[in-house]
Amino acid sequence: PNGIGQIARPSDRGGAATAANTAAAVTGRWRAPADTIAFVNAAQRWATTRTRLGIPILFHEEALHGFMAPEATSFPQAIALAGSFDRDLVRRVNAVIAREVRAHGTVLALSPVVDIARDPRWGRIEETFGEDPYLCGEMGVASVIGLQGEGKTLAPGKVFATLKHMTGHGQPESGENVAPAPIAERELRENFFPPFRAVVARTGIGAVMPSYNEIDGVPSHANRWLLNDVLRGEWGFDGAIVSDYAAFGELASLHHIAADKAEAARLALAAGVDSDLPDGEAYRSLADQVRGGRVAIEAVDAACRRMLTLKMRSGMFEQAIVDPQAAARMTGNAEARALALEAARRSIALLVNDGVLPLSPG
Repeated sequence: PNGIGQIARPSDRGGAATAANTAAAVTGRWRAPADTIAFVNAAQRWATTRTRLGIPILFHEEALHGFMAPEATSFPQAIALAGSFDRDLVRRVNAVIAREVRAHGTVLALSPVVDIARDPRWGRIEETFGEDPYLCGEMGVASVIGLQGEGKTLAPGKVFATLKHMTGHGQPESGENVAPAPIAERELRENFFPPFRAVVARTGIGAVMPSYNEIDGVPSHANRWLLNDVLRGEWGFDGAIVSDYAAFGELASLHHIAADKAEAARLALAAGVDSDLPDGEAYRSLADQVRGGRVAIEAVDAACRRMLTLKMRSGMFEQAIVDPQAAARMTGNAEARALALEAARRSIALLVNDGVLPLSPG
């Protein structure tokens, strides 16, 4: 877990949700909140007291419409919140999400999604703020400020946001998730880039996640133009780029641009991806590849530097251990439930006005 390493989703005994590892297929999958905190604290004590450098572990959690864990507050999905057109509401919702995630010892949330949804057949539209680039950008900025606060250093009760999925994820061929996205550069710059660019320009966004799909034959996780030239070079992003789950394996098994996970790791590292989620399996090959001369140590150093900077900005070096009693008070409390109800009410949209409302007295 030092440097570019991390541990996936401590609230989830299964770690990563995959086709072979779903919530329905795993008995007793979720850790109780107290067990999650005990696990996190034990891991952090080991990392900070029994390893050579004493570097704390970076945990991450899913948090698209609430901390994805038992007893946490569940809010309306992004597509519903977008219907409120209320930036302050979105900020307040994400502030509660941040508080609950951080109380359980995690400093990186895999949220928000600012993909624009352009194909109604695509099965993940509910994760997005809709089809409009401006609205997606505004809701994305509000989400990140709610999760992180202002600036690039986390205050207590805040977590780093992960901006995803860069890009073209919401317009796959035939509406099939992870299918190629046939999008020209002009369309990318006019419609798909603006929400991401707005968040990078107006917040201290901690992390960005590439999309599974390919654009013009180049998968996003191996697209140096997209991640290095545009995201870092043109927009000035200086945070971490973290992979989507198992995306490195798909460079070999789906996109067929790598012979195996080791070659996929080389391609992703060269494109600018700093961390291999969820389990670091592909990046475990990097040490041998450096020794064999296939990967430059400077590329590994750059990725490590960005991940360590994220940890330093998080406050974990000062306080990696969390208080289970405080977490119990902060999670799913009356204040959070009241906000969830407010958000649900504000998200209701009248699609057809047939005169039923308002109801007549009596």
